[in-house]
Amino acid sequence: QVQLVESGGGLVQAGGSLRLACAASRSSLSLSVMGWYRQAPGKQRSLVATITSGGNTNYADSVRGRFTISSDNARNTVYLRMNSLKPEDTAVYYCKAEIRYTYYSQEYWGQGTQVTVSS
Repeated sequence: QVQLVESGGGLVQAGGSLRLACAASRSSLSLSVMGWYRQAPGKQRSLVATITSGGNTNYADSVRGRFTISSDNARNTVYLRMNSLKPEDTAVYYCKAEIRYTYYSQEYWGQGTQVTVSS
């Protein structure tokens, strides 16, 4: 089992910045992939950014160049730095951890943190 606890959400004006944090209950190096997803009202949950245990990153086109995902393995924490925020970034942001085994993978989700960007 892996527990994930998100923090750092809040209300910010357009153009502002926020940093989300996701603390894992076990070593982040043992987690194949960690990432951030978001879900706006009436929309499906979608990928924002991921980072592998090897440090490879991936971003949604809508956030590339504005958001940065990083990990602090000593703290078992993954961060999402969000700059130049737009009202359309408003959503509940969820942290996800995935452990990939030979024939299957396990996924774990955090409870989510609300990000609201006012225009």
